[in-house]
Amino acid sequence: MTSAKSGKTGDAGTRKKRRGRLFRRAVEGFLTDLERRNFSPHTVVAYKRDLARFADFLSEVTHDEEPRLASFESATVRRFVAWMVSSRYARRSVQRNLAALRSLAKYLIKRKAIRGNPTLGLTAPKPAKRLPSFLTRRETDLLFSCAAEPTIAELRDRAILELLYGTGIRLSELVSLSLRDVDASGGLVRVTGKGRKQRVVPLGSSAEKSITRYRKALGKGAPDDALFLNLQGRRLSGRSVQRIVSRRLAQVSEARSLSPHVLRHTFATHLLNAGADLRAVQELLGHSSLSSTQIYTHVTTERLKDAYKKAHPRA
Repeated sequence: MTSAKSGKTGDAGTRKKRRGRLFRRAVEGFLTDLERRNFSPHTVVAYKRDLARFADFLSEVTHDEEPRLASFESATVRRFVAWMVSSRYARRSVQRNLAALRSLAKYLIKRKAIRGNPTLGLTAPKPAKRLPSFLTRRETDLLFSCAAEPTIAELRDRAILELLYGTGIRLSELVSLSLRDVDASGGLVRVTGKGRKQRVVPLGSSAEKSITRYRKALGKGAPDDALFLNLQGRRLSGRSVQRIVSRRLAQVSEARSLSPHVLRHTFATHLLNAGADLRAVQELLGHSSLSSTQIYTHVTTERLKDAYKKAHPRA
């Protein structure tokens, strides 16, 4: 009898302890789990920011500086989404925050920290479709028409532009490249994309020549064998690449968006305009879903519609 009573007391104590768990502590465990599973550092940082926003919201509505995990329920999540919408957060931001909460809920359910899924059945407003910015063929020709000066920095910048446009890789993929990832003689580059997934992308002859010229002029390596180096001899950061690309694009384009992603969009758009297969472009870009690649078909369709309106007598 004593043993049974003791067991019941222990179960009640466990349930009470579970109800009393702090929300922020649960989030810390979730983020640590993402890092352990080799999620992208960018994803971890984004989830950390979004979940901190929800934790602050919980503090407001529960009047508790350290909100409990028990407050993570459907009604609270609905109020949070409604608050973001009424506060005029961008639709994409609302979607991203809800996605973070969904991932957290799955993690907690798997560890039996919560019973039901508080995000079940909730939807965020769909973001308006935005066509990606890209360079025209004329702007692309202008970008590469100027011969690189024989300084190491100029040769490096030219190689970066050639690689981004020639392969369509992401900024994060470019800065993580090492010398061993580039097979110049075989015309290939091994890229590590989202979720640590690797793919092999053809390396165009122009990019190959630019990289070879830059590395030959550099004449030295980095401690971690990085492909692109800053002036201090260390791996070039993403922020530095953004500045380099934005400065160069501003010389040939008046578009508002001048990020390295513009060259990725340009790569995909020019391939499809030239008749490339959509699934082949999907593989080259490293998209897990074909729907992500289909945005570029809208770009090419808009181009065709524009040409039709200008040329057809009854347009």
